[in-house]
Amino acid sequence: MAEKDVTTPPGTKDRILDVAERLFGERGYAATSTRAVTEAAGANVAAVNYHFGSKEGLLRAVVGRAMRPVNEERRRLLDDFLSGQGKPEVADLVGAFVRTGANLTRKLEDRTPAVVRLLGRVMVEPDPEIRRLFAQEVEAVEGRYLEELVRALPALSPDEVAFRYRAMVGLLALHQAGALADLAPHGTPAGSPSAPTERDRERETERLVDAVLAVFESA
Repeated sequence: MAEKDVTTPPGTKDRILDVAERLFGERGYAATSTRAVTEAAGANVAAVNYHFGSKEGLLRAVVGRAMRPVNEERRRLLDDFLSGQGKPEVADLVGAFVRTGANLTRKLEDRTPAVVRLLGRVMVEPDPEIRRLFAQEVEAVEGRYLEELVRALPALSPDEVAFRYRAMVGLLALHQAGALADLAPHGTPAGSPSAPTERDRERETERLVDAVLAVFESA
């Protein structure tokens, strides 16, 4: 029996990634079937296995694509720190980590809403496997930042630094998803613009950097 032809036309892989990114963010990973993704992408259901190996492989590809700009920028900044002074300060590490994450959506253009929803969904998915897969896609770079934070904070135990690092990641994820601004008990302060300007976003990022830095530097 001849092997089934699952060859797909050019552009199908990117269409599948775009649709999966949107549906995973809107519905969650478990509630999104590969058939739903391929139908919305106008592709054969076998195309997911052909291009990504499995539904899990598709999620890895979606997360990897979304986080690639951040990972590359974080890696470059850390390499610059290490080549220039050998031992980065806590402020260097926190600033680089938070600013690159906060600026993620500025690099995505028309994919920004889908990626924002995806990041927010990853943080609230009840299945810990989703967060594990996400962590695996970023751990190579993020692990280096954690190692350098441990080196830069010798007065703290590695476990304590790791706890504060997780707090930083959680706050940053809420910020990226736009949820951090919604947590105020009385809503948006009176007089604040409904649509933040670029200057507003930069100021909010710097406030987040300062807050996270205070967490790491507290006794």
